[in-house]
Parts: sequence; C-alpha cells; structure tokens
Amino acid sequence: MNSLSIFFGMIGGPQIIIILVVILLLFGGRKIPELMRGLGSGIKEFKNASKEDSEEKIEEKK
Repeated sequence: MNSLSIFFGMIGGPQIIIILVVILLLFGGRKIPELMRGLGSGIKEFKNASKEDSEEKIEEKK
C-alpha cells in the first residue's frame, strides 16, 4: 500500500471540515468561486490536451 492511500484513508469528516474552514479563512467567500472556476477550466484544458495527445498517437500508428 502506498503512502498516498494511507493518507487519504485517514481523512474523515472532521478533517475535511477543518480543511474547508481554513480555505475559507485564507481566501474569503468571494474568492472561492473564482478559484473553483479556475480549477474547473484547468481540468478541462488538461482533459482536452490528453485527448488530443491520444488522438495523435492513434493517427501515428495508422
């Protein structure tokens, strides 16, 4: 078992609440939607880039 699965195995409800409160205190209520929007667009760009990369590999094999 790797250390990452051990780390996530130890996170429960109270720890998640503490993390959310800390994030709220650090960034404030107004910044959180902007951060989430930026995170979402970053994930979308990553998926598109990986999709394009896999399509290029398929075309190279032909």
